[in-house]
Amino acid sequence: MVIGCRHMGLIWCPITGCPEQAVKETERVSTRSDGVSDAVISAVRHVARTTGPGALMVDDLCPKDLSRLAWSGNPEHLRSVAQALERVALGDVEYLVIRAPYGEPVAKGGIDYTQNDTAGTLWQLATHARLQSLGLGACLVAEAEQRIRRRGLPWAMLSVEDDNPRARALYERLGYVAWRRQTEAWHYEDDGGALRLYETEVTVLRKRL
Repeated sequence: MVIGCRHMGLIWCPITGCPEQAVKETERVSTRSDGVSDAVISAVRHVARTTGPGALMVDDLCPKDLSRLAWSGNPEHLRSVAQALERVALGDVEYLVIRAPYGEPVAKGGIDYTQNDTAGTLWQLATHARLQSLGLGACLVAEAEQRIRRRGLPWAMLSVEDDNPRARALYERLGYVAWRRQTEAWHYEDDGGALRLYETEVTVLRKRL
């Protein structure tokens, strides 16, 4: 939560240095098609670069966030996120987000506890494209690892496609090592609204916690 200070009848945001009303107005007029405004992006960048990404809140995904995740994937992906959220109440899944100063989700990822008896499996990890390389992904993974430890599980696992060396390099810097290869598949919605099956080869990485 960001607590502002009042000056001349306005609430000033300590993150952006602007009156809160001005920030909200900027959000209204400059929100992009992905639902995230330039003001939100600027606020997150400011925090990450001056205070560090750890100053941003890591929180649990909630139903009202789903409409604000257009930046993370196509409609079928968003439906899969909603389905994952329904599994949270069963204890099968935890789903995390990193929030901008005013609460908007700007990075996300789930932990599935049903894929392996001794590990929590991280999946659907994503950071807003304009906020990459600021350390948000590392913070999200660190919190996920803490959640897995609380379950008493010794391993964290995740998979990465061969054509995503940037993500793999991040995970390896965080201590993950290649374990095995496997084929994964999921549906996506094409530009015409038809569902297509996407299949790919991935490397599964794991880390002892």
